[in-house]
Amino acid sequence: MTVPQRRGRKIMMTPGELDEFLADQRTCRVATVSSGGGPHVSALWFVWDGVSLWLYSVVRSRRWADLRRDPRVAVVVDTGEEYGELRGVELSGAVEVVGETPRTGELCAELDVPETLFARKYAGLEEMLHDGRHAWVRLTPEKTVSWDFRKLDAL
Repeated sequence: MTVPQRRGRKIMMTPGELDEFLADQRTCRVATVSSGGGPHVSALWFVWDGVSLWLYSVVRSRRWADLRRDPRVAVVVDTGEEYGELRGVELSGAVEVVGETPRTGELCAELDVPETLFARKYAGLEEMLHDGRHAWVRLTPEKTVSWDFRKLDAL
């Protein structure tokens, strides 16, 4: 169940704006819980399928170890330089691993859409290339908060 956004309703993105924003942006910041309990934040490429955020992570990384131990994450995607240009989304919840680890290209129907989106977005290809070093996690957000400060001009 997704928690509705309470504060900042006037500047929150509509579902269509959110989908367009997440389709256009290239890099997100993923916050995980480290083994000592503190936060660890790292940048990562992603794709959005309209329901879930898909993260393609190196499996020999601190981020991957954190996610395997504790699947809770917060992910921020944002853009803008000047105050009135700021736009972004924070998605939070628990991730789940989808497909083999590391991903080598075995048939997995759940990955057809995210892999096609990823190949197009980052490589300009129609088919995903697998390097045997990455794997997929899916975040179907429990909470989504968005902001678009450009809407302040209209208030």
